[in-house]
Amino acid sequence: MAQPLLSIERIDAPGIKLKNPGLAELRAEVCQLLGRHKNTFPGAQPVSFARRHLGELCQKDYYLCEKSDGIRYLLYATTDENGEECHYLIDRKYEFWYIHQRNLHFPTVEDPNGFHVNTLIDGELVMDDVGNGVREPRFLVFDCLVLDGKTNLLSRSLDKRLAYFQQHVMKPYNALLKKMPGLRETQAFLVQMKDMQFAYAIEMMFKDVLPRLKHGNDGLIFTCRETGYQFGTDQHILKWKPVTENTIDFQMRIVFKTVQPDETDLAEGVTEPYIDYEGYQGVPDVELYIFEGNGPESYTYFNQLYLTPEEWEILKSLGDPLQERVVECALDEQGRWRFHRFRDDKPTGNHRSTVDSVLDSIRDSVSEEELLAASGTIKEAWKARAARRAQR
Repeated sequence: MAQPLLSIERIDAPGIKLKNPGLAELRAEVCQLLGRHKNTFPGAQPVSFARRHLGELCQKDYYLCEKSDGIRYLLYATTDENGEECHYLIDRKYEFWYIHQRNLHFPTVEDPNGFHVNTLIDGELVMDDVGNGVREPRFLVFDCLVLDGKTNLLSRSLDKRLAYFQQHVMKPYNALLKKMPGLRETQAFLVQMKDMQFAYAIEMMFKDVLPRLKHGNDGLIFTCRETGYQFGTDQHILKWKPVTENTIDFQMRIVFKTVQPDETDLAEGVTEPYIDYEGYQGVPDVELYIFEGNGPESYTYFNQLYLTPEEWEILKSLGDPLQERVVECALDEQGRWRFHRFRDDKPTGNHRSTVDSVLDSIRDSVSEEELLAASGTIKEAWKARAARRAQR
């Protein structure tokens, strides 16, 4: 079974990347739709899970889902210049990727040929391994900001936002695919809602949900059921990772040692120390920088990245630019920062506030065993709140 011809092949390049003036116009359109004046990616961002958050899970209702190892996008449903159905994926750099209208369709409840406009859906694009060497792209929905121009979704609680999306988008979408299964082959990617559980269903997540995933996973996400949608950092979205997987995105800067000119250099007129890139021996110093948030040049030094000679050779062999790229790093057992992967989907490294949050999470980490042990208390507190609501 071959992959459908019309489905995307790369989740980091899911369509046609827009350029100005169309890009600027769409950014302004989304800002107006959301009632924002800040022309940046509006998606909510989690904070790292720390020990104090165990108490938070006992005080408020939280939903739990797996943290997919994919790429975060907002899905924007609108119309083109001819009034036809049109979709864009918006990445964290606030870049827009055009998805051809005939390759994605969301019917309305009233009309299978109708479609949604002025709609912003939050999710993550992953590539599922469905067996026999076949990989299928899926957009996993975990929130909805605006639906058909109804911006008051932003102030509604998460359960209301998800219920509204389920009723008005997913239900007619699934009904159409069931009635016309051949449409699946024409879609750029399939859409499904993330499986949301109550916060105390931690054991089920570890034992049943995570082992059955068809895509990568790097933790859990707890999202408060009671609060509205928050642009930027949201203290009520908690990102849990195993302590060894707690990562920070830095800007990487490579510092090569200079060499003194030899006799040949002097004969050729080279009198100052220089970097001999071709004959460079060993691993250069690699510095990690934190983004301070005052413009793209606002970085401060944080620490060194530890690279083995083998890792350095692999990076060199890629043939890609390495200087000032954003890299995801984690601490090893010896307290050294190690390279995990490039984060070209991010315009900058993590802001200092995020770095401090992750460092707090590492110092005050909660293990899988501790999370499982707390699930009973979380469940009791949830049931008690539910009983009080029922009495009222």
